[in-house]
Amino acid sequence: MSTKLLDDVKANLAELDARALRRVRRSLDSPCGPHACVDGRDMLAFCSNDYLGLAADPAIAQALQRGVERWGAGSGASHLVSGHYTVHDKLEARLAAFVGCERALYFSTGFMANTGVVPALVGRGDAIFADRLNHASLVDGALLSRADLHRYPHSDLAALERALSGSTAKRKLIVTDSVFSMDGDVAPLADLLELAERHDAWLMVDDAHGFGVLGPQGRGALREAGLDSWRLIYIGTLGKAAGVSGAFAAGNADVVEWLMQTARPYVFTTGAPPALAEGLLASLHRIEHGDALRTHLDTLIRVLRNELHLERWQLMNSRTSIQPVVIGDNAEALAVARALWDEGIWVPAIRPPTVPAGTARLRISLSAAHSVADVERLAAALRRLERSR
Repeated sequence: MSTKLLDDVKANLAELDARALRRVRRSLDSPCGPHACVDGRDMLAFCSNDYLGLAADPAIAQALQRGVERWGAGSGASHLVSGHYTVHDKLEARLAAFVGCERALYFSTGFMANTGVVPALVGRGDAIFADRLNHASLVDGALLSRADLHRYPHSDLAALERALSGSTAKRKLIVTDSVFSMDGDVAPLADLLELAERHDAWLMVDDAHGFGVLGPQGRGALREAGLDSWRLIYIGTLGKAAGVSGAFAAGNADVVEWLMQTARPYVFTTGAPPALAEGLLASLHRIEHGDALRTHLDTLIRVLRNELHLERWQLMNSRTSIQPVVIGDNAEALAVARALWDEGIWVPAIRPPTVPAGTARLRISLSAAHSVADVERLAAALRRLERSR
């Protein structure tokens, strides 16, 4: 019997090894936090997207426990059959009010939200204009829509305007991350909305790394920029700064109703456990009253940037929790990550295709749960490793 298919898989894995591209999955044996037990070792972790340190927050955990006692473990069906609960309604109303939109729709994951919302808005004969550094879920959503996809250079407004001006598509959709997950910079949202208004387009903003952190009381990147328009479709992620799980789409009430009727990942999947909604309501309360957490996080960002003076490597220009250090070569990035690991510091090495070729990097993620001493330890280790290589 032929084993060619299996042999092809093995050859592909060997190719990943040869190019230093194979990913490593590690296992935690402790709650999410900066001091974690990873593969049996005590580590100082700079890996998670738990920006406010809420993933192990006792009040949120207790709300989840109460939710399980009240609602059980699962929802039992899709939201549009019998898997939608009153606590889901309460959560969606709270999310909409929190980000200043008319209505919100709760999805089980951020990837589901993006791959559901984009095809619900545009299809064949329409056009999508996407920042080249958008998250993979936005890229996949665009491909699933079957609309014409135009990817403009990162934050290049002139290139985007040329593409919009040259388009004869019936419907146009501009899609962008708010905070770019591998660079940490913030999209020019006000300028993007102005272009959307001028060219009669939707603007969809994935605020995965801004919700809970940016804007007054953590209300997100759109609130920070002071933007409000029926053209805006806002995607917020609830498994990062919110510390729980899921995502939501928010905007004009009629637009959200359309998404509920047509977004296939929402319609055709089992509803999220209602206990999660209880946890998320507690999380929203913590976010809204979390100015001290955000102030501490800003302090940590400032400490890292002041302490991390590099000569060959590049600390990218970011004011957010994501602080990437570009090393360039895949093998060197892996070697530095391994050296940090040996010192008890966990920072992931990110390589192509996640980032462009030649820009392999360490992706440092800061959390309000870190201390100043934690950040100083990381900066000292990186300075020493750069000099020694």
